[in-house]
Amino acid sequence: MNSFEVEIEIETSAPSSPAENEIPVALSSASVYPLSVHDAFAVASDLGYDGVEVMVTNNSTSQKSDELIHLAQRYDQPIVSIHAPTLLLTQQVWGSPWNKISQSCKMAVEVGCDTVVVHPPFRWQGNYAETFAHGVRDLADAFGVRIAVENMYPWRVRGRETLAYLPHWDPVGQGYTDVTWDFSHAATARENSLAAIRALGSTLRHIHLTDGSGRSFRDEHLLPGQGTQQVAECLAHLAQSGFDGAVVAEISTRKARVTGERERMLAETLEFARTHLGQRAELEAGGGI
Repeated sequence: MNSFEVEIEIETSAPSSPAENEIPVALSSASVYPLSVHDAFAVASDLGYDGVEVMVTNNSTSQKSDELIHLAQRYDQPIVSIHAPTLLLTQQVWGSPWNKISQSCKMAVEVGCDTVVVHPPFRWQGNYAETFAHGVRDLADAFGVRIAVENMYPWRVRGRETLAYLPHWDPVGQGYTDVTWDFSHAATARENSLAAIRALGSTLRHIHLTDGSGRSFRDEHLLPGQGTQQVAECLAHLAQSGFDGAVVAEISTRKARVTGERERMLAETLEFARTHLGQRAELEAGGGI
């Protein structure tokens, strides 16, 4: 057995819930694609994550609250957030844009979480795009949840930026009550995440833990620390600033081919988060490892 296998065995032998006031580190179901939502809960439990973010997709289980509740109970993995089906690839899920968000809010209430992640609207989505900022505030109030608008990135055609999102791909300064920050999207946009997170202050509700090189227009979703973003510094800042949201691993493992490779990548991501949030030192000091 090599050293990595020993480390994983130790880490997963006694999964524990985060301590009071400790930032939870959860796993996005998107991180196990093309595997199922069921697999996301199983992997999160095996590796010792603190919960799961469910991305609503064409997968039938991701659209059914009762089945998600069953998985959460079976694997002792609370659902920390619902990612609404506002991607281009999920245009056929739950109909109109406003219905997608309202159904996601309803699901969040049913499964017992308070955060819904949404992408900003596309410019061509008419009235939905024009009324988006006010609309998400109204829905959040109506359902008693946080609708956290995610940072995206500019589309570029032949080197020129195309205005794809309204009001903007960057949520900083847009007046949103709650925001999700994704490090891979920031890398593609060539933004400084640390500066943005500081600027967002208390409106920062949610983190998608990943990274990107910024060398192309692609959304890479690398492991944190493998790109150009100041991910470690950002996590340390969150731990010291009273951040009361969740950090959710959202890396791409779709190229995993060798048995155990996906689990290794997700275990490394969890270790990175725990270390730079200061939780690893606390565990070691308390004899938790």
